[in-house]
Amino acid sequence: MIRSLSATLACSLAGFLGSSALAGADLTLQPPAGAPLPALTDAELALFEAGRILYSTPLTPEQGLGPIQNKSMCASCHSVPLGGWGNIAVTHFGLEDKGSFDFLEYLGGPLLQTQTIGENCGEGVPDIANVVISRVTNSSMAFGMIEAIPDADIAANADPNDLDGDGVSGRVHWVRPLEDGPKSPLRAGRFGWKAQVATVLSFSADASRNEMGFTNRLIPIENAPNGDIDRLADCDLVPDPEDGPDADGYEFIDRVTHFQKFLGLPPQTPKSGMTGETIFASIGCATCHVPAWTTSNDPSLEEALRGQTIRPYSDFLLHDMGTLADGFPDGDATGQEMRTPTLWNLRSRDPMLHSGLAAGGTFEDRVRVAIELHGPFGEGASAAAAFSNLSLFNQQLLILFLESLGRLEFDYEVNYKVDLVDFPYFQACFNAGGTVTPDDPCAVGDIDQDGDVDLVDFAYFEVAYIRDGGAIGDCDGDGISDLEAILIGIAQDRDGDGIPDGCNSCPGDIDGDGVVGGPDLTIVLANWGAPGDGDVNSDGTTNGIDLGIVLAAWGTCP
Repeated sequence: MIRSLSATLACSLAGFLGSSALAGADLTLQPPAGAPLPALTDAELALFEAGRILYSTPLTPEQGLGPIQNKSMCASCHSVPLGGWGNIAVTHFGLEDKGSFDFLEYLGGPLLQTQTIGENCGEGVPDIANVVISRVTNSSMAFGMIEAIPDADIAANADPNDLDGDGVSGRVHWVRPLEDGPKSPLRAGRFGWKAQVATVLSFSADASRNEMGFTNRLIPIENAPNGDIDRLADCDLVPDPEDGPDADGYEFIDRVTHFQKFLGLPPQTPKSGMTGETIFASIGCATCHVPAWTTSNDPSLEEALRGQTIRPYSDFLLHDMGTLADGFPDGDATGQEMRTPTLWNLRSRDPMLHSGLAAGGTFEDRVRVAIELHGPFGEGASAAAAFSNLSLFNQQLLILFLESLGRLEFDYEVNYKVDLVDFPYFQACFNAGGTVTPDDPCAVGDIDQDGDVDLVDFAYFEVAYIRDGGAIGDCDGDGISDLEAILIGIAQDRDGDGIPDGCNSCPGDIDGDGVVGGPDLTIVLANWGAPGDGDVNSDGTTNGIDLGIVLAAWGTCP
C-alpha cells in the first residue's frame, strides 16, 4: 500500500504562505513576491493590508493630488509585483555648466512631472536644460529588511580609495532621513538609484510629494509648475500639507510605509548550491552584488525584522559606473555614480537597468545586454569582461543562477504561481529518477534539496498549488488526493484537469471536447486489448467495458 503523504499533510497547511513546516521537517514554502512577511503579528498584518489598499488606490484632486504629478497612485509605478519594480520611466533635467550642476529648482527641477489636474497647470523641460535623463522605476522589495541592515555593516564594505586594488571603490551615500532632526546623525542611504534615501518613511514622503503632488508633514511645500508660484496659486486647490491623520491617527505616508516595510522576501529557487552562483562570485559580480546580509537585533525593531538573513545581492554603495552612469548627480552622489541595484526578484524584471536599455526578448537576452553595458569603463568593467571570457556553458550556468532570483518553488513555467501547467513537469521529474542537482531543471521541484523529487516534495507542491488558487479533491474517497493518484499512476488524467478520468462526469468523452462521439469510439478501437487513452475505466486494458461506457454516454455531455 502506498502511503499518501500529501493527503494526510497538505490539508493542514492549505492557505498558508510558507509559515508552517511539514511533518516536523525544517522546511517552509517561500511566499510569492509581494506577499507579507510570514512572521508578522496580527496587528502588523492588518497594517500591511490597510497600507496595501491605499498603495493601489488612486488619489483624487479633491484629496490633494497634483496640481502636477506623474501618477495618481503608488501602484502605477511599483507594479511587478505590487510594491516592486515597474516599467514606468521618469525624467530628470538640469543644467551642466563648466563643471557645476544646476538642478534648476527655480524652473521646477530636477524632476519633471508629466501630468496635471487642470488646464494651464502643467510643466515641461525648460529650454535652458542641457542634461535630460530617464530612469525606470527602481525596486527594493522587503523594504523593512533593507532598512534594518546596520549602517556600520554597509560602511564596512566601502573602499572609496580602492585600497585592495580590485578596481572597485564603492562608498556610502550618507544622508539624513526626512523624519530626523537637523542635528541627527546621518544614515547610510540604501534606496533609490543613487542611494539617496535611508528609510522607508522618507521614501514614502518623497514619492508622495514628487510623484503625486501630495504634500505631507515631512515635505509640506508643493511643487510649482516649472517653478511658477502664481500658477501654483491658481492650480493648487487643497491647503498644504494635504496628507493628514485618519481615524487611527495614521497618515497616508505612514500607511504606505507599513505596506512596504512589511513586504516579504522575494523567493529564490533553488535556494543554494547552484554552480552559477559560484561563477558569479569568481568573476567579481559579488563584490558589488553582495549576496547576504543580517538585519539588526535592535529591540526597537519589529521582531519579524530582527536578526534575519536576507539575500538582496547588493552592497547599497555608490560606484563609478563609467558609460553606464546617467550623468545626473543627486545629493552627494556624482553623475558618474550609481547605487548597486538589488538582484532579488530579477527574474521578473523587464526592462533592466536604470536606463531601461536591457528590455524585451528573453530573460537571457536582457541579462546579456545588462552585463555587456557594465563595460568597457567603470567599476563593473572587469566583471563584464570576465563574463565575456567565460565559456558559453559557464555563461549559461551563471544566467541560470540569476533566473533563480524571484522564482517560486514548483513554478516550472515561470508565471509566478503554481498551477496545473506545472504539474506535468513535476510528474516528469518525479518519474525520472536519478540525482537532481541544483543546476538541474527538476531542482525547481526538489524543495528539500535532497537530490530527488519525491512524495515529500509533492506534499509541498499541493500546498503551493492550493495557496495559488488551486483546488484538490479526493473524488473516490480512498484517502489519496486526486493529484497524487495521477502522480503515482493509479489514475489517469487524459484531459489534464487535475481530476482522474474515472471521476469525470462525462467519462466517455475521451478527447475532452464535450461530446461523446465518433472520435472517442475511434480511440477505444485503436487501443483495443491494451492500456492507453481508450482504457476509460482505468483497469489496465481497453475492452468491451470501455466500449460500453462510450456507447452509454453517447451525445453531448451534461
